Amino acid sequence: MSTEFRATARNQRISPTKIRLSAALIRGKRVEDALNILRFQVRRGSGIVKKTLESAVANAASLGNVDPMDLVVIDSRVDKAFVIKRFRPASKGRAAGRMKRCSHITVAVATQQGKA
Repeated sequence: MSTEFRATARNQRISPTKIRLSAALIRGKRVEDALNILRFQVRRGSGIVKKTLESAVANAASLGNVDPMDLVVIDSRVDKAFVIKRFRPASKGRAAGRMKRCSHITVAVATQQGKA
């Protein structure tokens, strides 16, 4: 049985839809490959996901005495957080509402089953 290590970035000011694209790229990949994928992505959310993944690897290294190269990303999940509601002027004297969405990012890593 492999031990799982998690890291969470809460209340990030980016829409969950945008950041899910970056989170889906690393699911199931080795940590080394996932970091390389995120390093060369041009999306804004990739930096946040990369930072969260590095935090999960650091948790594994400090708490579990595990070699970071033996880890695999088993879960990368993006949940919606609170919504900031703002208004701006619209035509004919009306106000148009805007929803500024926030995200919770969770990344979990574990050792590979064959090497555990």
